[in-house]
Amino acid sequence: MIRIVPMSGENLPDAVQAALQLWPEHSAAGLEEEFSALLNNRNAAIFLAYSETGTAGFAQCGLRSDYVEGTHSSPVGYLEGIFVREDLRRQRIASALLNECRLWCRRMGCTEFASDCGLSNGDSLQFHLHSGFSEANRIICFVQEL
Repeated sequence: MIRIVPMSGENLPDAVQAALQLWPEHSAAGLEEEFSALLNNRNAAIFLAYSETGTAGFAQCGLRSDYVEGTHSSPVGYLEGIFVREDLRRQRIASALLNECRLWCRRMGCTEFASDCGLSNGDSLQFHLHSGFSEANRIICFVQEL
């Protein structure tokens, strides 16, 4: 049995630990600071999935008012990140988390929901396509030191 709950001050450490598995280049302190700020941000939400064995995963979503590739409205609900523990994948946990994000975005007045993934992240691409997203565009980003 999977239970999906919004992030709160109480389960903030669980959200940070799950996020570190998705974004290992971040520090726990940095994510804790970022997620703490999101607790008071009405334009963002984090949901946690719990199984009998503990934290199963998380999803972060928010509202974007700037241009979002392939959309025609504003604000747009945006899936910022989603992660499920490897040993619990293929049990529809990510789908349940994604559904909570969609519901939250609808409650916030959004009519569109978007996301992104890196060009080389085939697993994420397949997840998005199987979850009802359609590909809007592919880009390569560049940077230059000044």
